[in-house]
Amino acid sequence: MLHRLWMTFAQAVTIALAVVFVVATLKPEWLPSRLSGVPPEAPPAAAAPPAITPPAGAPAAPSSKDPSILSYSEAARRATPSVVNIFTSKEVRLSPNNPMLNDPLFRRFFGDQYPQRQQSSSLGSGVIVSADGMVLTNHHVVESGGDIEVLLSDGRKTRARVVGSDPETDLALLRTELKDLPAITFGDPDNARIGDVVLAIGNPFGVGQTVTMGIISALGRSQLGINTFENFIQTDAAINPGNSGGALVDAEGQLLGINTAIYSRSGGSLGIGFAIPASTAKNVMQQIVTTGSVIRGYIGVEPQDVTPEMADAFRLPRSDGAIIAGVMRGGPADKAGVKVGDILISVDGKAVPNTATMLNTIAQIKPGSSAQFRFVRDRREMELPIVVGRRPKPTGKPE
Repeated sequence: MLHRLWMTFAQAVTIALAVVFVVATLKPEWLPSRLSGVPPEAPPAAAAPPAITPPAGAPAAPSSKDPSILSYSEAARRATPSVVNIFTSKEVRLSPNNPMLNDPLFRRFFGDQYPQRQQSSSLGSGVIVSADGMVLTNHHVVESGGDIEVLLSDGRKTRARVVGSDPETDLALLRTELKDLPAITFGDPDNARIGDVVLAIGNPFGVGQTVTMGIISALGRSQLGINTFENFIQTDAAINPGNSGGALVDAEGQLLGINTAIYSRSGGSLGIGFAIPASTAKNVMQQIVTTGSVIRGYIGVEPQDVTPEMADAFRLPRSDGAIIAGVMRGGPADKAGVKVGDILISVDGKAVPNTATMLNTIAQIKPGSSAQFRFVRDRREMELPIVVGRRPKPTGKPE
């Protein structure tokens, strides 16, 4: 009996599966969606919200797939017309004792007609800072004197003369004979941050105008022994011989600094370059235009940094500030009573942690005005009013 029931059940199931297979093959729409394998119809989509159109003139929203983020061509396009190549040449008279003139090999080819004078030339870069022909560059690019020729990015050449220079910041201002020039736009180096992308533009090794890219590696670099007044922007953008006086610009093509020096053992870029901030360059330029020179404050002392080692050795009360190692007789500091061994810690309330800050702070004080100088003497703080004098022009290498 049970066997007969099982056989009947098995036959019924077999017939049912066969029917489902035939229907699923020929008329799948007759079956429920779970059995037919056909996905159910999607519910009608909700109406899309109306598109919002920005007002006319509004900036477009940034796109994460915007290819321009991978290119700084627009910044280069804006800045490169304002960067020039500078060529200087000067006739140098050879000494009669020059070994070259007495070399038998040279005498064999040139005899006594070998020239007693030769042209000495140098190469650098510059930045057009005004449409009426003013160009900023480094002092060391034009310090040799002689003829100066400026080559613009569009191929035009013109002569230039030195309006004024400042060896202590290594800046010089030239005037060309051309007008309606593409002046660069000054940026704000005070708002620059470490990691910002920058472009260095110049004429390295004389190969022609070149743009290199990097980032700002450090800010406020000083005590490098390059200039008297130092507050450099450090960058890893490739700067090589011939780039001196060229532009360091931000990602918008605005001037952040004037390229001036590199740290290198081979003469080529090792990723450590220095630029004078545009704010310093602008101040020097304005003073040269107004007075023909740069006027700075001066008190007539020889300062030295207070180091932790020095503080321990001499049992000084603090390890910062500028210790006075020498006082010029009859100078402003001498007249005010400053003594050797005094430690300057502030000027008009502004802290002086080192000699670089001291020099920059005093330089900004107008000569003839009085300022309050706070010193440490015999472990006691004291204030002395000093009438600041005018810093004399450097007679040799910047200190």
